[in-house]
Amino acid sequence: MDTNILKEALYYKKLESKKVRCELCPHRCIIENGKIGICNVRKNIDGSLYSLVYGKVSAIAMDPIEKKPLFHFHPGTWIFSISTVGCNLKCKHCQNWEISQATIDNLPLRHMSPEDVVKLALEEGSSGIAWTYNEPTIWFEFNLETSKIAKDKGLYGVYVTNGYINEDPLKEISKYIDAMNIDVKGFTEDFYRKIVSGKLEPVLETVKRAKDLGVHVEITYLIIPTLNDNTEEIRKFSKWAFDVFGENAIVHFSRFHPDYMLSNLYETPMKTMLSAYEIAKEEGINFVYLGNVWDEKYETTYCPNCGAELIKRSGYRIEIRNLNPDGTCKVCGRKIPIIGIHQ
Repeated sequence: MDTNILKEALYYKKLESKKVRCELCPHRCIIENGKIGICNVRKNIDGSLYSLVYGKVSAIAMDPIEKKPLFHFHPGTWIFSISTVGCNLKCKHCQNWEISQATIDNLPLRHMSPEDVVKLALEEGSSGIAWTYNEPTIWFEFNLETSKIAKDKGLYGVYVTNGYINEDPLKEISKYIDAMNIDVKGFTEDFYRKIVSGKLEPVLETVKRAKDLGVHVEITYLIIPTLNDNTEEIRKFSKWAFDVFGENAIVHFSRFHPDYMLSNLYETPMKTMLSAYEIAKEEGINFVYLGNVWDEKYETTYCPNCGAELIKRSGYRIEIRNLNPDGTCKVCGRKIPIIGIHQ
């Protein structure tokens, strides 16, 4: 393989016998010469680690920011969204498994430079770039370089991520990423081991670190029947979210539909979704949303002080109502944790 057309990876160490240890994510894969890591896109070539996906694009689109989902970050706007292939987790319920579990040989990939991406995002009229659809961490070298250029051009950056990233690379990318939606896929180590082939604790650390680094963070918890839907687990998750963010935590409970290796399960009952909503509210969280239920009551943002409708959502139709440009409630003046009010 011609290494001139590849990009040497960041965050790895050379070991004896031409082995390397990748330091990008908590797996810390030890990779023998000629082999690839768990993510399928980082390869050891003669004792050096290379990214196989630098500049290789599987999908691009303009999406509503609410699709990420981000409800408190530039609500009602559209964002340039981009992905490659691969992932550092192996979720049995993955909705995008066709690209997340693919390799560079499975799909036709378009080559783009960082400059190409930024130029196209600007041409599309986007105010930012979202790294989404598959896990952005494993595309680190490309999205880091692109995000630096994008920041210089006044574009914001968004990561839609599983949170499986080590501290040093997170610190570096957070200089150029303004918002993250981080999946907390369950709240037991057993779930992470059996269903996603990872560990819970590193994800929880990423959430805390991203917050401390000044990134706007919203959390998604996909509720899967029989696997992570018991009330005790959801209550522990909600208590943790409150402990990290306080009453202004932004939590999205998402409804599972059967897919990939879990097509034998059933769609999350609405009763379970409503129970999770109430539990999070009981634990003191002001901003709780239900995804994939298509009920505007549970997508709308309300003032926690006076109950006024601030942002009404019906699917991807967004109406900013009782919210001032400075993020205060028009009715009672309460400050709401929302970035970028466009009216």
